Amino acid sequence: MELSNLQPAEGSKHSDNFRRGRGHGSGNGKTAGKGHKGQKARSGAPRVGFEGGQMPLYRRLPKRGFLNRNTKEIIPINISALEVFDNGTDVTVESLIEKGIVKNPKDGVKILGNGEFTKKLNVKANAFSASAKEKIEALGGKAEVI
Repeated sequence: MELSNLQPAEGSKHSDNFRRGRGHGSGNGKTAGKGHKGQKARSGAPRVGFEGGQMPLYRRLPKRGFLNRNTKEIIPINISALEVFDNGTDVTVESLIEKGIVKNPKDGVKILGNGEFTKKLNVKANAFSASAKEKIEALGGKAEVI
């Protein structure tokens, strides 16, 4: 299968040049595929979600909360997780993924200061807490924001 020969599944797509009600021989004559009488057979049938004047479901349910579209999802990592690296290593987001510490970095990685830390590392991450930066630099390492 290649991009050049993709096509929709058989029967999943309808022609948009459907001719409504052109004689009974077409199989769509008389009622033009709309059945007999009723609100949906007439022009100006109700909009989607209309419930005949009853308060619609989308207005009956309470609206709660707010979702900011511009928010960033930063993945937090404790400094104790960096113990798996050898002394003098450059720790980047890519190396964290390779070691299995981070699966999906999403919008960035922040190093937090929880736990013991004994290695001299050059850490490159999107953000650092003050305590994490302090611990890394106390051992002679570098905390570089990328």
